[in-house]
Amino acid sequence: MYVLTHGEYPEYQRWMGLNDRISSCKSIQLSSGSKYQIQLFEKGDFSGQMHESTEDCPSVMEQFHFREIHSCKVLDGAWVFYEHPNFRGRQYLLERGEYSKPVEWGAASPVVQSFRRIAE
Repeated sequence: MYVLTHGEYPEYQRWMGLNDRISSCKSIQLSSGSKYQIQLFEKGDFSGQMHESTEDCPSVMEQFHFREIHSCKVLDGAWVFYEHPNFRGRQYLLERGEYSKPVEWGAASPVVQSFRRIAE
């Protein structure tokens, strides 16, 4: 999955694509105003230690001391989880709602090492 914000993409490498094929796309419903809020849980089903964020996070390990995120609640806004620090690797789109396990946001494992708000 690739999240493309407003702009021009004359080549697929500009969005870090592996090839020039797109088989489907989805419009993202952005939050009205500038409200963003997400709760992150170290265990599934919203258990274990919880951290809340309203800002982008380039390193989950440095900021929250989590190696993985097993569940989360998106209270406001739309967010993208990344498999690696500094917004790299596989991307997972999370819109407002509750995700009790990684498979609910489309991941095979709970490895999330950075995340950011979708603001445009």
